[in-house]
Amino acid sequence: MLIWLVAATGFFTAALSGVAGVGGGTILIGVLFALGLAPTSAVPLLATAQLVSNFSRTVAYLKHVQWRALFWFSLTGIPAPFLVAPYVATMDVNVVRLILAGFILVSLAPSKKNGEDPIPEIPALLLAGFLNGSVGMFVGATGLFVGRLFLRPEWKKETVIGTLALCQTLGHALKVVAYGSVGFTVLAQTDLLLPLMVAVIAGTGAGRVLNRHLSEELFRRLFKSLLLVLSLKLIFDGVTGLGWIAWN
Repeated sequence: MLIWLVAATGFFTAALSGVAGVGGGTILIGVLFALGLAPTSAVPLLATAQLVSNFSRTVAYLKHVQWRALFWFSLTGIPAPFLVAPYVATMDVNVVRLILAGFILVSLAPSKKNGEDPIPEIPALLLAGFLNGSVGMFVGATGLFVGRLFLRPEWKKETVIGTLALCQTLGHALKVVAYGSVGFTVLAQTDLLLPLMVAVIAGTGAGRVLNRHLSEELFRRLFKSLLLVLSLKLIFDGVTGLGWIAWN
């Protein structure tokens, strides 16, 4: 039963990311925790599943990808996971959640009147790489807090999804290696991992089909709405987590 629940969740969350570009990983990690998996098992499992999901999404949107974005993203995204990996087991994830939620809410502030994004493209991509590689090691799902940095006004929805997926593919691959370097193996849950990988590939295909029916305006509204809802969830989780610690 557990395998079927994880696979079904993987399919639907990958389909959501295929349509909207973000949201799937955050929901998936929540389900994995709800099913009783320990963080040392759930987070590496999520990283591997998200690696497969984002790679399949990159392939699905390949002709729309902005390859230059990967260069700037990797400048900060490559070293960051290995710098923070030794601290994964000691960091208070509730504090991280609250900081992230604040960052997301600020990033959702209205853009300038002329339609330009408040953060220029190159600084946004450098920041995305750093956040993905550092904070992503503690939280697991990364699209939630780096996604807004890829919502460029000059990019079409397919470019946003494909380019974000490309950079996240690199980010999750680095996290899988970094987790392994400190003893958190992604092969500890192979009975769940293999069905989950198949499910997220199928979900990506379904999401790609559904995305064709979204207008640019509706996509951007859906993208920002998902970020808003998930940031509020981060606040709730962080506050209740800290409250539980204080109570005990």
